[in-house]
This record gives sequence, structure tokens and C-alpha cells, in this order.
Amino acid sequence: MLTVASLGLAQLMIGQLANAQTQDSLQLKDVVISATKNDQKQSQTGKVVTIISREVLDRSNGKSLPDLLSEQAGIVISGGNSNQGKDKSIFTRGALSGYTLVLIDGIVQNDPASISGTFDLRLFSIDQIDHIEILKGGQSTIYGSDAVAGVINIVTKKGGPKGNTIYGVASAGSFETYKGTIGLNGGVEGFSYNINYTHLKTDGISEAAVPPGSAAIFDKDGFKTDGLNANFGIKLDEHFSVNPFLRYFYGDYKIDQDGFTDGLPSNNSILKQFSAGFNSEYKFNTGKITLNYSHQSNSNDVKSSYAGFPSNFLNFGKLNVVDLFYNQKLGNKLDLLVGIDNRKMKLVTDTKNPTTNIFAAYGSLFLHDLSIFNLEVGGRYNKHDQYGENSTYSITPSVNIIKEVKLFGTVSTAFKVPTLNMLFGQYGANLDLKPERSQNYEAGINLNIADEAFTLRIAGFKRDLTDAIVYTTGYINEGNQKYKGFEVEPAAKFSVFNINGYYAFVEGNTGTTNFLIRRPKHTFGINAGSQATDNLYASVNFRYFGKRFDTNFISYLNEEMPSYNLFNAYIEYALAKKRVKVFFDAKNILNKKYTEIIGYNTPGFNFNTGVSFNIR
Repeated sequence: MLTVASLGLAQLMIGQLANAQTQDSLQLKDVVISATKNDQKQSQTGKVVTIISREVLDRSNGKSLPDLLSEQAGIVISGGNSNQGKDKSIFTRGALSGYTLVLIDGIVQNDPASISGTFDLRLFSIDQIDHIEILKGGQSTIYGSDAVAGVINIVTKKGGPKGNTIYGVASAGSFETYKGTIGLNGGVEGFSYNINYTHLKTDGISEAAVPPGSAAIFDKDGFKTDGLNANFGIKLDEHFSVNPFLRYFYGDYKIDQDGFTDGLPSNNSILKQFSAGFNSEYKFNTGKITLNYSHQSNSNDVKSSYAGFPSNFLNFGKLNVVDLFYNQKLGNKLDLLVGIDNRKMKLVTDTKNPTTNIFAAYGSLFLHDLSIFNLEVGGRYNKHDQYGENSTYSITPSVNIIKEVKLFGTVSTAFKVPTLNMLFGQYGANLDLKPERSQNYEAGINLNIADEAFTLRIAGFKRDLTDAIVYTTGYINEGNQKYKGFEVEPAAKFSVFNINGYYAFVEGNTGTTNFLIRRPKHTFGINAGSQATDNLYASVNFRYFGKRFDTNFISYLNEEMPSYNLFNAYIEYALAKKRVKVFFDAKNILNKKYTEIIGYNTPGFNFNTGVSFNIR
């Protein structure tokens, strides 16, 4: 059915090609990257940056945030293609979960109550996001702990033009899945606002695979989530602005008993996150001062029948982040960034409430547009109240040989602090833990032909991790881990068509194995889209995930998992002067064998269809 639909769609697109007009869009080289804290244009930096634009997000209503991120080169989301409610882990360039730092509007997100300290991607709906900035490689000089393999900056939707706009999404899909988003934004002189709410519910599927030949009926592991996001913009005068925000996320996830064994229907995990704070900025002729503050609280209330014994676990953590930095232009070619930040983390348990604090001072110099040369040099000093002091540095040159060719590279160090559970938790805590440290190397080339009608980026990387924290009879710093790989990302656009793709390769040695658990060596993806008519847009997406190893939680042996392919089709039709759009999104796992692997009981086909609207 999908094949016939694709052929019909292709015929329609070809028929409309002669009369269609090329869609206007901002060129990538002119996009300003806020995650560098220096508002650099992409053409001025040697960092490997990927922008997921508002346009792409608007055409991803049938996807989740993990779905969208897993379409990017070098990023694999563990659990991303299984049951929607299954926990998700970000593997960037082969690094484990916890080595990719998530930001929301430039502010660090961390869950002190979790083992790895990572932000839960399931709690954020793409309907609440304006765009996403991805910086690969070690970014600890600017953002400190956890930015070992990369940084993902989620930029939320902000206030709109004067007046009021109502927007939203309503959709339904496979496995009794329903999602609704409603938002209101607008502004008056000196004030803007954006408030939105998302509810998502699905019956899901059982994450426990039914044994071959068994007639047992396993309960479905569904979930429901609610998310409220509110941003306000207050412009006190032409120089000074304050932008308060408030966010609340709630998730109720059904879970199984243990290693893919079906559990009681009452087994569940209730996740809650609350955050409030502000971004503030004072501008003057040649610079600006920025102050960001955020208070976050996270809780995970788990009801489990693990090992046949009903139990209840509550993990609760708090995080306070203060980040103050100053940008100064030193002429037309040189920019200065200096800043200080402080993270205070607290773990709340029944018996004790341990805290840690890490203070840092950092700075960078940006030399740009000096003939054909750009250079960024930075350093960071950190003081942790438990392990003491450490530092990082970053050197990023780039050379625009000609207008169409840029060479770039980075040498940097990065680190990850031990989490509160590792230092003070109930199981295997060790107060003598040191931070994990990495030495990073990166180099590549960017090609830009005919004003981005064709682009190609090739980047190679190498990362050596020392003092890695592992769990044996307890948490210890043990051994070295080595990773290397490369990514190839071509893209082309002509007339009404656009096509982009990637191939990524990564291999690693973790000290005990010469392969990476759950991380394939080879991944490949291609996306082709067309604005077939003024009102009709369609795209197809194909992804390949190569063989990889995973742990069988019955035998506790590492087993090789087969490769698999994903096919995704999307169609969108605009109505009412493009203020209303009807969309259909379908995904199919092409390898039947993949759906039969224990722990990966993902159905072969699922869909999502609905309507989005934007009405003033």
C-alpha cells in the first residue's frame, strides 16, 4: 500500500514541478547559533553544528522528540524505535547516555535524582519547540559537566507579534494514541507571551516479548503525559529585557517487572519535573550582559513488583543553575566572552539529603572573518565541593579556502562530574570518585555550492575518555575508553525538491569489550521532500541501523542484534490560507525479525494523523 501511495505521490509531484515556485528560506550560513553564547553565524564557527529549523518541526507533528533527534547524523536514541513510553537514552557519537548535555533556552537541564543525571526526553513535546541547535564534540569549556560528546539546545516557542494567536495540534494514531496541544501567544508594546499545554496518551504495547509458542496475554505498557510551558518577554527599555519562564511536566508510565518479564498492571513510574526562572539581557553599543537562572525539581515515584515483591521507590532531586556572562566586541574582528556559573544539586531520600556544588569561571576569544581565517580559543576552571578542582580548554580554527570550501577542526577537553547517586546513593556509593575526563579531536570540510543548492559536510572525530566511572561491587574510576568515527552529510535542493542524508560510522573500546552496547557501527539515513503545490508537501525518510550488541537480561550475555530499516512517509495539506494543515505520518520497521527480538517488541507499522492550526 505504501509503495502504491509513493508512486502516486511521485507522479503528482512531477506533474506540478513546472508550475511550482522554490520556497524562500534563510540560508544556513546566515543562521545565528545562540548555543555558542556568542551569537555566531554558522559560517564563522569551526564547530559541527546542526540546526533543526521551525519549518522541520512544523512538519514533524507525527513524531516525538526522540524520533526527530534520531534522524540526525551520529545520534542514536536507545529505545527510540520501541514502545513510546520506554525510557530513552541519547548516544551521540558512540558516547553513553549522560555524555550529551541537554539545554532548554540555553540553560542546563539535569536530573539529580537519576543515576546518569540526564534530562528525560519523553517529557517535552515538539509542539512546544521553535528550533533545536545541536553542537557535536566536547563543549565543556562553555557548558561544563556532561558536555562530553555534544550539546542539544532546545529553543522553546516565544511570544508572537502584536495581537493574539491561537495555535495547536490534535492527532490520533496507532495503539489508541491521542495527542492535543493548545497554545496562545502574542504581545503588546514591551510585553510578549507564549503559553501552551500538551496532553499525550497511548495504550502502547507490551515491552515484554511473549515467548514463542505461548498463548499468554501480556498487559500493554502505555503512558500519559502532560506538559505546560509558559514564556514571557518584558522589555523594560531599549537596552534591558527580562524573560521569565515556567514549565511543568508530568508522565505516568506503565512498566514491567524485570528483564522483559510482564509485571502487574499496577506497576508504574510517575515522573514529574517543575522548573522556573528567567533569561535576562542588558545590551549596550558593543556588548551585552546575560544572566540566566533556573530552579528545577525532579521526582520519580516507582511502583514495582521486581523479583515478585511489591515495592515503592521515590527519588527526588533539585537543581539550581546560575549563569552570568559578558560579551564584548573588541573591534570588527574580535569578540570576547567571559562568564561564571554555579550548579547546586540536591538529592532527597528517606534517610539523608546530600548536596553538591560546582562553581566555574570560563572565557573565550573569537577571532572571525580575518581574511579567510576564524579561531575560537577558550578555557574553563571548575571547583567541585567534593573532588576539588579541574579545568578544560578548547581550540577551534576554521579556514574558508574559497567561498565554497571551509576546513575546520577542534582540539578540546571535556568532563563529567560524578552524580549524587554515585557519591551518596544507597548502592555502591563512593565519595572518592573523580570526574570522568575526555580528550577530543575533530576535523572536517564543508562544501557549499551555488548558494547552498548543494552542501556537503564531512567530519571525523576521536575521543579518549579516562577515569570512566563503572559499577563493579560499587562505583569506581576504572580504565580508559576510546572512540573514533566519521560522519558524511550531503544535502541538495532544486526547484520544489529538497533531499538530505547522512552516513555515520563509530567504533569504540570500553576497556572490557571492543564493541559498543546498543550502538551500531553503521547508520545511514536519507530524507526527500517536495512542496508539490502551494498547499501540498510530502516527504519520505529511510533509515538504516546496523548490527550492534546488546545484553540479554535472561542469560546476561552480550548478543549480536541484527540490523534493521525504518521507512517513514509524511503528507501535509494546507487549508484556510495555510492557517490549518492536515497531516498524515506513517512509520514501518521493514525487518520482521527485529520485531521478534526480546526487549524490542516493536510493531512493524504505526501511523499518526491529525490537524495543526494557527489562527489570529
